[in-house]
Amino acid sequence: MGASWMDPQWWLDHFGQQFFWVSAGIIFAECGLFFPFLPGDTLLFALGLFISGGKLDVVPGGHGVDLVAALVILSIAAFLGNVVGYEIGRKLGPPLFERDGRILKKKYLTQTHAFFEKYGNAALVIGRFVPFVRTYVTVVAGIGQMQRRRFLIWSGVGAGLWVLVVTLLGYFLGSAFPGLGSNIDKATIAILAFSVIPVVYEWWKHRRHRAAARRAGPHVAVGQDSGIDSDVEV
Repeated sequence: MGASWMDPQWWLDHFGQQFFWVSAGIIFAECGLFFPFLPGDTLLFALGLFISGGKLDVVPGGHGVDLVAALVILSIAAFLGNVVGYEIGRKLGPPLFERDGRILKKKYLTQTHAFFEKYGNAALVIGRFVPFVRTYVTVVAGIGQMQRRRFLIWSGVGAGLWVLVVTLLGYFLGSAFPGLGSNIDKATIAILAFSVIPVVYEWWKHRRHRAAARRAGPHVAVGQDSGIDSDVEV
């Protein structure tokens, strides 16, 4: 895989049964502390795979409840990460848009704001399955002063669905294909490819839109205002 820390097997070999709790911490950090390069999707998939293969015990001696416990704990970690990201965005506000740091990049915030403007509340659910957007959508909701109650509801739905879908995908594929656990590197590549499909689709659509606008003439606007406005609140 090139970078060993991106390989879930590397994490399992180094942390053993503590791998699950390390993964929960990583999920929290990716969702709330602006680290888009953390392997959230692949970790969830691998956790499902390892649990189905009996390599990982979430609850000591709790055979048969490991999967349920994992889904609940990971959903809570993802949701709490969302809340932290939202509160940071709400407290610091629009000045974050003017900052172009090494991690909190302005272009990522701008792209995520456009995503939010397009999908509204559903962005908190759909964005969960889109790399980078997953990391920044909550802070954008906070910057836009999205109603807290609405944010908590939609964010909870998004966190639960993301954890449920990706973890169960790993679990059931691991159960159907027992040899998959010994080829975790190939499985990781597959889930990474799956996770970038929405990004590629959005890029292709944007490119088509720009090409159509150029053909229509210079009077057609092809850009968007990247500022935060009250539309997020509605």
